[in-house]
Amino acid sequence: MNVRDALEADADALAAIADSPTDVMRNLVHDRTVRVAEDGSHDPNADVSSSGSQYGGSDPEDLLGFISFDARENTVHVTQLDGTGEACRQLLAEPVRFAERESMAVEVLAPPENESIESAADELGFTREGRGPRFDGSQTVRFRLEPS
Repeated sequence: MNVRDALEADADALAAIADSPTDVMRNLVHDRTVRVAEDGSHDPNADVSSSGSQYGGSDPEDLLGFISFDARENTVHVTQLDGTGEACRQLLAEPVRFAERESMAVEVLAPPENESIESAADELGFTREGRGPRFDGSQTVRFRLEPS
C-alpha cells in the first residue's frame, strides 16, 4: 500500500469512496491536507492523469482510502476518513505523527459503529470521548488522542 498526497485528479475517485460530489472533493483537496492510500501494485511515480480511466484521474478501485485533516489552535482535526481497515490505520497515523512533532492533540469524528475507523483509533491509542456533533442529521462519535 502506498500513501501519498491527494491530487486534484483524485477528486472523482475520492467522491466515489465518500459518496460525495466531485466538486466537494476537489475543494477538499485544495483546502485541507488530504492523503490517499492506494493499491501497492501500482507504480507510485506513474502520471495519474495519463491513466485514461473513466474518472479522468485515479480510479476508485485503485484507492483503498483517504484522510483529510487540518490543524487549528492545539488540535489536529481529522475532517474525513474512509477506506479499508488497514488503509484507515495507515492514514490515521499520518496526522498522529504530525501532532506528536508539534505537541498537539488529534481529534477524529466518525460515524457510529464504523469498525475501520474505531479499530484504527483504538490501535493508535485514541480514547472514545462520547458523542460528537451531528452532520446532515447523522450522529458522530468523538475520538481524541492527547499529546504525550
